[in-house]
Amino acid sequence: MSDTSTISLTVESGVATLTLNRPDAMNAFNAAMSRELIEAFDEIDGNDAIRAVVVTGAGRAFSAGADLSEGTAAFEAGTSDGLPRKDDGSIDYTDASIRDPGGLMTLRIFETLKPVIGAINGVSIGIGATVTLPMDIRLASTKARFGFVFTRRGIVPEGASAFFLPRISGISKALEWCCSGRIFDAEEALSGGLVSEVLEPDALMDRARELAAEIADNAAPVSVALTRQMMWRGLGFQHPMEAHRVDSRGVVARGRSADAKEGVMSFLEKRPAEFPDTVSGDMPDFFPWWDEPEYR
Repeated sequence: MSDTSTISLTVESGVATLTLNRPDAMNAFNAAMSRELIEAFDEIDGNDAIRAVVVTGAGRAFSAGADLSEGTAAFEAGTSDGLPRKDDGSIDYTDASIRDPGGLMTLRIFETLKPVIGAINGVSIGIGATVTLPMDIRLASTKARFGFVFTRRGIVPEGASAFFLPRISGISKALEWCCSGRIFDAEEALSGGLVSEVLEPDALMDRARELAAEIADNAAPVSVALTRQMMWRGLGFQHPMEAHRVDSRGVVARGRSADAKEGVMSFLEKRPAEFPDTVSGDMPDFFPWWDEPEYR
């Protein structure tokens, strides 16, 4: 896999490493990076050789946020003809052209079928912080700094962070960080549940790849894909019965699969499992269950 203009994507032993690659701009997000990150996750989901993903930044930053060299253009939306309008002249907020680019990225990561590990190597500010929220595991270097700085730029948190951040760190901590817009260090991120580990800079990628390899080498890809979606979407369940309905479908479908047979036989034979099912061809027939009326 070759580098694009703003990111690089490599694969080794079932683990993809996706690197934000604008080091001279501290990996600030522009339109090209937003588009290419979405395209990279499309490629990742379509490649059965990839079983886990590590996301990091080139150079000394993870991402300094939106590229502000173009002024407020980083925050503007609409088309070349301006904002979409209704017949009465008011802004049509339902038009697809005004959708937040950061939210398009985080929603794409949320939808992915592969587990995602963020290896946050340096500053992670604004969209550079919110893009990490739908990642499943976040690790931070001792040099990492975080900031949900939107109120200090006269805007509001984006990237669907109003969904993700309170679920990760709790409503009080999310509001403290977002309303103040202050920068905080990796230890505060750890105590607030934003990251699960803080490591020395030279140990960060080794640890991220170790976690990714543990998944890639031992877990059934289809089961991982289902589990990831069950956990994330379960955050919105109103009653455990909703989880029970999905669990039951998963147990029935997976229990009859070639993967389940291999999982049992490998255990009994005391050998590593070689799971045959793939996310590209063997997702169960009830997936995606959230499109059905009872889950809307």
